[in-house]
Amino acid sequence: MLEGIVRDSMTKQATKALRRDGYLIANIYGKGLENVSTAFNRNAFIKFLKNKETIAFDVTVSGTVYKVVVQEYQKCPLTSTLLHVDLMVAQAGVLASYKVPVITTGSAIGVKNKGLLMIHTKRVPVKSTIENLPENITIDVTNLDVGHNVLIRNLELDSNVTCYLDPRVPVVGIIKAK
Repeated sequence: MLEGIVRDSMTKQATKALRRDGYLIANIYGKGLENVSTAFNRNAFIKFLKNKETIAFDVTVSGTVYKVVVQEYQKCPLTSTLLHVDLMVAQAGVLASYKVPVITTGSAIGVKNKGLLMIHTKRVPVKSTIENLPENITIDVTNLDVGHNVLIRNLELDSNVTCYLDPRVPVVGIIKAK
């Protein structure tokens, strides 16, 4: 389980000092909950996120366990160093927005015909409760040829999960290689 510390001071100097010491600044929030300003060890946080298997995961901050989801993060534009992360508490029965990863299976016909498989949308934003949230959206690309796409409207989602993107947005497709 990932452990964090509570940030006492919100000043610019305190934030810079934490970042210099190898900490990642984070905010934990949720509907009806008070915001918690925290900091996590940056390397431990990144290693933990790379090895997690579910969208929601547990973090401990000053003895309190929160089940959270990464809602947004900020990187340094020059060094691509992770600077800040927003963690939303995944509350049971509360309808919220989540980003579900897309996974492709199969070998597309278009790739064999000298096309390239493009994943246009790596994470599909959906509204759902945490109980009904799928871990990923699996798309079979076996029948895709050059110029064909799988759109948002072609995705098979549970009746309790709604996607609020335009139905004409492509998720995956095969483009012609130059």
